Amino acid sequence: MRLPAHPPIPPLNAHAILRQYGLRADKRLGQNFLQDSTALEKIVAAARIEKSDTVLEVGPGLGSLTRYLAAAARRVVAVELDESLIPPLREVLAPWQNVQIVQGDILKISPASLLNEPDYLAIANIPYYITSALIRHLLESQPRPRRLVLTVQREVAERVCAAPGDLSLLALSVQVYGSPSIAARIPAGAFYPVPKVDSAVLCVEVAPQPLIDPPLLETFFRLIRAAFSQKRKTLRNSLSAGLGMSPAHVAELLSAAEIDPQRRAETLSLEEWRRLCERLDGRI
Repeated sequence: MRLPAHPPIPPLNAHAILRQYGLRADKRLGQNFLQDSTALEKIVAAARIEKSDTVLEVGPGLGSLTRYLAAAARRVVAVELDESLIPPLREVLAPWQNVQIVQGDILKISPASLLNEPDYLAIANIPYYITSALIRHLLESQPRPRRLVLTVQREVAERVCAAPGDLSLLALSVQVYGSPSIAARIPAGAFYPVPKVDSAVLCVEVAPQPLIDPPLLETFFRLIRAAFSQKRKTLRNSLSAGLGMSPAHVAELLSAAEIDPQRRAETLSLEEWRRLCERLDGRI
């Protein structure tokens, strides 16, 4: 799938722009600037942007992807944490009148304060360590996006898309809100500086409602954090340690939810977690 027709977007040389402004990529913030045109087009194609859409971009960096989003969407709100990148970002995006740049931490900003439009798209190139927090922040807010498109480490994307038997805390944190899939793979060489691993474009089709009832979500997240804190142990033992309950009581609750207490956390489906949440709601 090709992007809609638009004037050619020139390649962006991240190294040259950083040098011009006396800047370097900040390893602490996981900064790797995507600059390969083919990879950028893959992301926008995966997002399936319509001309009427509003896009919330998290971590625009130097604006390489933002330009493609602006060419495809009606409006782009780009939130950048690193204040030092704002001057070059403004220069790069000067030709695009439908882009609003916001400096700040998206995890501390309500999406409603930036846009009040249903069915927006959220697109981000982020370090893996904020993936779960970002998804939860966006999808517990109102309005919620209809689709997430995240460029993350390939291994992280594969973990998110895992099936029961190989589930993780991250996978459950995403799948409770929608259906993830890998839309494209991006080689390390598409970034500057070049990271040590390849990346992937992770798409999450957001469900109308979380797969676990909203009143039970806090219980759900507390449960899975406890279960995966000692994932090599049986559920009976990991939940006992994580929740401060006796092993016998945990075993009783698991059995009442039709779950074998000897199973391990990664084997449970979302439906089984839902049943367990219903048993434990208000008790932890």
